Amino acid sequence: MSSTPSDAVLQRRLGAVDATLIGLGSMLGAGVFGAFAPAAAAAGTGLLLALGIAGLIAYCNAVASAQLAAVYPMAGGTYVYGRERLGHWWGFLAGWGFVIGKTASCAAMALTFAAYVAPGHERAAAAAAVVLLAAVNYAGITRTAALTRVLLAVVVIVLVVVLALSAPAGEPSRLADGWFPHVALGVLQAAGLLFFAFAGYARIATLGEEVREPARTIPRAVLSALALALLVYAAVGVVLLLVLGPQQLAAASAPLAQALTAAGHGPLAVLARLGAAAASLGALLALIAGLGRTTMAMARGNDLPGFLAAVHPRRRVPHHAEVVVAAIVVVLVLTTDLRGAIGFSSFGVLVYYAIANAAAFTQPAQQRRWPRAINVLGLSGCLTLAATLPVASVLAGLVVFAAGLLGRAIIRRLRSRARSGDTERAD
Repeated sequence: MSSTPSDAVLQRRLGAVDATLIGLGSMLGAGVFGAFAPAAAAAGTGLLLALGIAGLIAYCNAVASAQLAAVYPMAGGTYVYGRERLGHWWGFLAGWGFVIGKTASCAAMALTFAAYVAPGHERAAAAAAVVLLAAVNYAGITRTAALTRVLLAVVVIVLVVVLALSAPAGEPSRLADGWFPHVALGVLQAAGLLFFAFAGYARIATLGEEVREPARTIPRAVLSALALALLVYAAVGVVLLLVLGPQQLAAASAPLAQALTAAGHGPLAVLARLGAAAASLGALLALIAGLGRTTMAMARGNDLPGFLAAVHPRRRVPHHAEVVVAAIVVVLVLTTDLRGAIGFSSFGVLVYYAIANAAAFTQPAQQRRWPRAINVLGLSGCLTLAATLPVASVLAGLVVFAAGLLGRAIIRRLRSRARSGDTERAD
């Protein structure tokens, strides 16, 4: 395993509860308020089957990440696991996909938040949200965990109230006409889109260098967060289908708000907006934290500029990486609307987890907690869902990965020539 100087190592400040809540806060992001509409458009009533498929693949990925994180409790997640188990190029592929895809997700989450709280002033509000949350992360991981608790509490309370008020208006008959043509492909596409909402448990592994007793805490936190998120998503999916029906749900711009209106509680639709805003902030907070740690890990591995590997001497956070990540996201939200980037981000995340499953498959028996068959299922599932995403998302993802690999090859060639030149001059 690669070593890191002690003055550049993060501190283990997170316990099991904080780690679980950070994972759950990442998963109960804006996806719970928006992902069901495009999923219903793809699969109709089959979105519940799609949710089950996404949850199964997420479970496979979660146990792979947990098993790896217990052995390699370092910042960076699958970037580190890929390097350690499969080789540097595979690690780079995972890290590059995560950094690019999740940077786009950060911009999307910030703009989604702003659309709920400051319509007409989205870009300025989104930039302000990024700066504020980056400042919280900069203050230390315990501050990140504390704000996550608050935002998650708001989201959970809103969801409980919305579902309790909407459920009585549900009618099973609304499901009758919900099976769309080409349902098999539609279900797989919907599973790929819903998988985007589950991907937050990666944040726990990405923060592995800051978790106490990682070999025990990380597996428990990852699986606990995933189980809780799956229960919430299942409840939301069932209620939305029963209240709105698949056709109306597919066309909904704010499904939970429209469910309240359909149930006769239109004036309370503002609750859904409040919940979506809090969920977007929670996801954005965790994304910035995870991106900072992965960027730092890639800088440690010489795949990004070395100054990004710096750790603040007092706060013990990757402060250079976090500032750069926040600056890039601010530029994106001020210049580009990436709210349609879910498919692209899903492609990157699916490749990321495919590499995690492949890395976990190579672990020897003494490091294993689950059978290799789960890794095979997870790898196959990730590749299948990635291939069935909308064509534009797949093409965009392939272009980004190809650009990253080409860039790394060019940089390595230039570095090799520079070293050769230094050697010749020394002779």
